[in-house]
This record gives sequence, structure tokens and C-alpha cells, in this order.
Amino acid sequence: MLYIIVAIIIAIASFVFAMLGLGGGMVYVPVLNWAGFDMKEVAIPLGLLLNGLNTALVLIPFAHKKLVDWKGGSVMAITALIASPIGAMLSSNVPVQTLKILFAAMVVAAALRTLWASKQAEPETMMPLKKRSIIGFFTGSFAGFIGGMLGLGGGFIIAPILMMMGYKTKEAAGTTALVVTFSSFSGYFGHVAQGEMNWPLTIAVVIAVIIGSQLGGRYMTQKAKSKQVKVIYAIVLLMIAIKMVFDVLYK
Repeated sequence: MLYIIVAIIIAIASFVFAMLGLGGGMVYVPVLNWAGFDMKEVAIPLGLLLNGLNTALVLIPFAHKKLVDWKGGSVMAITALIASPIGAMLSSNVPVQTLKILFAAMVVAAALRTLWASKQAEPETMMPLKKRSIIGFFTGSFAGFIGGMLGLGGGFIIAPILMMMGYKTKEAAGTTALVVTFSSFSGYFGHVAQGEMNWPLTIAVVIAVIIGSQLGGRYMTQKAKSKQVKVIYAIVLLMIAIKMVFDVLYK
């Protein structure tokens, strides 16, 4: 019964986060941890696996609508691919409570940045490819390292940077999904080498992500309004951050 409840929550999270190409690690990891699964051994590695699966699947509708900047996102994807397993391997040396505090801080920052972005008009021009690639090199490295350490994939860092570079919301979501797919799977393999898989749980949540990501991707590309998506995303993140801070302070 516990697996079914976790799978339902993860399916809903996948739907929401697929719309922004973020995977959903910000929900997957705390939900798995609250359900009683070990933070380092199960929640973070499985969160990265689901993150990568969600963004890989949602790339299909985004690519079909030509909302993925393959050239501009390739540098970020490669550097994130390299940095993510490094962060994953170093996470075993960081206390669990510290990981939770870092996790909550990153979630709050992403939520506030998204709320601010929801009030801004869609950009009209994009930075030149060379400049995007230089910024992407450093952004991908940092996002991959932090994402691999916390089980997030780094999309919460990448998406705002892409918007600052002139990407429209849906283009930023599609390109973020590309980068997060590489960083998440890379980070997952860095973690899984240190632990064991819970196969019944893994199968249940993988099915949930497949369903949620496809529905979320289609809704984003066909019906969703950019401002609506940003506000929903920010509210969900703030709720998660508050709960995680509460757990750290009162446990």
C-alpha cells in the first residue's frame, strides 16, 4: 500500500515538473525519504533515476514541437554529465541533515526565482551561441555537481539561467530537459555504485513517472500558459522546502 501511495504522489509530481523539464527530484527525494526510505541509499539515487527518466521521456513532445535548443544546450549537457557523478560520490561524506538543509535552501531559491520570473514578459531576443556556450560551460558544471550531490539533476539552476539568456519559457523547459537527462543518469550511476536497488519500489515509481511525464509534456506543449506553470511550480517548491526545514529543526 505504501508503494502505491508513493507512486501516485510521484506520478502527480512528474506531471507538474515535466512541464518545466525539471524531472521532479525536488519532490521525489523528500517523498521517498518521508515514506521511510534511507536518504543516501535509496531516496537520492532513485530520485536521480526518476529525474533522468522523466526528462528523457518529456524530451519527445518538446523535440516534436521544436522547443529544444540542441546546439545551445549541448555544452551544458556535457559538463553536467561530467560533474554530476563527482557530486554524487562526494555526497556520501556529507551528513544527512546537512544534505537536507542544502536541499531545502536550493528549493527555496528556485521557487523565489520562478515567482519573480512569472511576473516578467517573455524575452524577445536570445544571446549569441558563443556566449550561451561559455555561460553553459560553468552553469552545467555547477548544476551537475550540486544536482548529483542532492539527487536533483540540477534543472532548478539551469532553467532560470536559460531564461536569463533569452530563452522563452517553453524553450527553456525543453532545453533544461535535455541537460537534466544527462546529469541525472550520470549522477545516478555515481550513486548506485555505492548502494543496492529496491526493485519493487523502483518498478512502481518508474511506471508512475512514465505516465506523469507524458501527460505533463503534452499539456505543456499544447495547452499550458507559461505564467500559470511558473506559479504552480513555485508554490509546490515552497511547500516542500517548508516541510523539509520543519523536519530538520524538529527531529
